[in-house]
Amino acid sequence: MNIPRKRSGSGSSKKTKEKYEILFKTEENEENISESILNEIINSSLSIGLESFDLEVSKTNFNEQAAVRKNFSHLISLCIKNCVNADVEKSKKLLVSSMRILCLCFYTLMKKQLNLVQKIIEDYELKLLFDNLHKIIMDDSLEAQYICLKLLLIILTGCDTLNENRLIEYLMQENSIFDALIQLIQLHKLNEKSNDMENDVVLILVLLANYRKNECTNPIQVQLSIFADEAALNSFGKIINNKLVEFSRQYATTRQYNESTSSWLTLASIRNIFISDEDDKSNTIRANNVQLLALYENIHLNRNFITTLAHTQNESGPPSPQNTLQNQQTNGTDLASGNFQDIQPTNLFVSMFEYCSIVMKDYSRSESIVNTKLCFIILTCITEDSYANSLMHDVNLNFKVQIHRAQMRLRKLPKEKISQCLANSLIDLVAEFIVSHMSKQKFPFELYMLSVGIIHRLIVYQKRYCVRLNYNWKTLWAAIINLLKFLVYQEQYLVKKYNIFLLATQIINIFNFFISYGDTFLKTIQMYDELYYELNREEKIFSEIHAFVLRYSAITDTEYKEDVLKLLNSLTNILTIIKHFQIKIKEWLAEKSLTTPTEEQILNVVRNNFDLTLKVIENLDSYERYNEQKHSAFFNAIISDVIQDLKLKNCAKFLIDVNFN
Repeated sequence: MNIPRKRSGSGSSKKTKEKYEILFKTEENEENISESILNEIINSSLSIGLESFDLEVSKTNFNEQAAVRKNFSHLISLCIKNCVNADVEKSKKLLVSSMRILCLCFYTLMKKQLNLVQKIIEDYELKLLFDNLHKIIMDDSLEAQYICLKLLLIILTGCDTLNENRLIEYLMQENSIFDALIQLIQLHKLNEKSNDMENDVVLILVLLANYRKNECTNPIQVQLSIFADEAALNSFGKIINNKLVEFSRQYATTRQYNESTSSWLTLASIRNIFISDEDDKSNTIRANNVQLLALYENIHLNRNFITTLAHTQNESGPPSPQNTLQNQQTNGTDLASGNFQDIQPTNLFVSMFEYCSIVMKDYSRSESIVNTKLCFIILTCITEDSYANSLMHDVNLNFKVQIHRAQMRLRKLPKEKISQCLANSLIDLVAEFIVSHMSKQKFPFELYMLSVGIIHRLIVYQKRYCVRLNYNWKTLWAAIINLLKFLVYQEQYLVKKYNIFLLATQIINIFNFFISYGDTFLKTIQMYDELYYELNREEKIFSEIHAFVLRYSAITDTEYKEDVLKLLNSLTNILTIIKHFQIKIKEWLAEKSLTTPTEEQILNVVRNNFDLTLKVIENLDSYERYNEQKHSAFFNAIISDVIQDLKLKNCAKFLIDVNFN
């Protein structure tokens, strides 16, 4: 992207270059550069090219050339002085120019050597700058706010590893920066002037909240955890929601275009047209990690944010700077159709579920794998929260959620969305992931553990509060039974890489939970009958699981001995149920002289033969609470990716002169 510059001839450009080149003089015996020359450099900041300035810095040995260090020190000191005096109305232009120079200097110096800034600038001056950044953010000059946010991003991304960037310590000591950023989020003029700014605020808060958070107390995290301003939280949630909705809109548009052109485009032309789109999609998915991290931090830290998830947004079109609500027409369709008029009311729950279904569907990209795990972690945190569960299970909060599903043989996809409570949509989402990702070569073991854990948390909530969902549980039972089949049939390959006994135990215990507590949350008694019917209909797979578990239990030096025994124990009740009803069914068939009974006839046998004794399995309604420490390496890797992406972006964008007038 080209950096806009003031119109000037070659002579003017040469003169500007000569002005800043004086900074790199090395003659020790010359006098210091005068303040007037430094001010000329500052006032011509917009004409200084980043690439040429960066090249000069990269060639300079600051450790040996004391004069250059002194020149930069004087320049930066003057810029800091101008920033501190920003309250004077006549200095607004000088403030903006000074901030641009600080951006140039911090970016190029930190790129060359991380601690070079601290070698050149006095500690008290750095503290003075950081103590006053919040005032600039709260200033009424949008241009100053914009450049100040860019400066913060340059500082935060100055080191590939966030925790090694000690300049951030100055920001940690300034308690007002959080309040200033939150206030900026609440200024609804952000969308009108620059949709870049609100995204920058989210980025800054995410990076600040992740700085050394596992090593010491992070004041930004503390402030985020106790923040309770509903309007600000809703504004924060809307920024995240807009990004997720925009991604879903772009996906729907691309899909619609693919479908409309597939009949006349050749394979080669399709590849040529969409190969760049595929790259763009990967980049967009990776870029969305920031929004998901912001959502995660808010949900994980701040219980007040949960209300924002259900905050209804009656948008008539996709949230974007170009969208005008006044010109909307009626008789439109929904988001997935590509026509964005008359869209149904939505909220962050709905946007999150639809977004998850898209990234889960296209699991081949490494970006999607990381993004999907982050989605599952967020869903895990949501399903552990009682209030979030109460919102999702509220039958008065019904929404049409578009779950994007993979094309698979031997199944028909639903043509229309149905309005249902959010818990139903979440179960549909997880069930869809379970049935559509059974790949031996790319088996997503960790994601399957998380997905089964999400289901477990949902039904534990339903049992505790006697919530009886109007849901077709056979969909879920079929999904997890198919996963059990996959584990058994691919056992020899999978057991070398994963603890499939642990995953199988989690799945079996889902059935044990229904068996033990189904009377507290199943909608009707007939669903109990259907559960026992499904267990008997699939008796072969449970017998095969039992057989291979017995085989491994006889091996004394197996790596997963404890989990093998747990799985063996968890099968007890299911095998008892199957044995009991298999006998009753055979007796009934012999009595009636039948060989091919109908489903209803088998269900009648089940209804009339519940006289069996089952073992009490303890702790079925408990689960291990989410622990961020177990995923610290995962989050560190995402933060490093975010920093790398921002560095590439800032190279071209941080000095862009946006027209704010």
